[in-house]
Amino acid sequence: MPASRLTWRLTTYHWATQVADSNLPVLITGPNGCGKGKIAEIIHKNSKRQGKIARTNAGTIPADLIESELFGASAGAFTGAKDRQGRFSKAHAGTLFLDENGNLPLQGQVKLLRVLQTGEFEALGSSETQSVDVRLICATNSDLVAEVAAGNFREDLYYRINAVEIKISSLNQRPADILPLAHYFLKPGFSLSPQAEQTLMDHHWPGNVREIENCMQRAQLLCQHGLIDIEHLGIQRFSKEVIKNTRELTQQDIAAALLRYNGVVSRAAKSLGLSRQAFYRRMETYGLKE
Repeated sequence: MPASRLTWRLTTYHWATQVADSNLPVLITGPNGCGKGKIAEIIHKNSKRQGKIARTNAGTIPADLIESELFGASAGAFTGAKDRQGRFSKAHAGTLFLDENGNLPLQGQVKLLRVLQTGEFEALGSSETQSVDVRLICATNSDLVAEVAAGNFREDLYYRINAVEIKISSLNQRPADILPLAHYFLKPGFSLSPQAEQTLMDHHWPGNVREIENCMQRAQLLCQHGLIDIEHLGIQRFSKEVIKNTRELTQQDIAAALLRYNGVVSRAAKSLGLSRQAFYRRMETYGLKE
């Protein structure tokens, strides 16, 4: 399913299509694995920008290498350095997706702020100014407001990258997205049985969108005839017992289960491995109604 079609099926992705034609920086926030990278891809694919989308993860790059990763480096800039093109240059006329931007060191934040203000930068170890036309999309699971208050993130940069913010909740809080996402990750020729679809709806998805993508890839590998059934999913053992035994259910868990099953308490309780009485007690504790 093309991303442009997917956007109309998932209400979570509605804002992505709304801001796609703009050149404003976008900040995508949400927990790990909730689909921030997919949102960035949808924004880029629905934009009119002619260049490609370049990606980098500030959380996986050593602090002393982030500047050369983003802005490039000249030979001799540091021991062993060779001429290197940075991500901003690679994203010229396109989009740069900067994941885990909350991990940028302060020096890198200063240079990033300058690029957003002027469209200009210098590669590490070079005095030559380069100009680029790049649309920046950042993503983080950090509380940047708290990071600003703690002095770890520049306030002026925060407001620069946060021209538009798209907040993504965990997948178990948006059950209407589960089946459309599952179908999105299927290759042509594969489909889901009704029993498999129900199993997907019953699962709590602690790994969010990343988990459902991996689940579909595994199911397609195991399925020999194109129709994916429960045994191909490999998730039966997770949905009830892991939630029940590893942590206390939150108000969001209870509310999401009620939403998923249209307020039918018996089915919502069963999906979380609870009795009706235990489910009702939690509803009363959290002030929830049928």
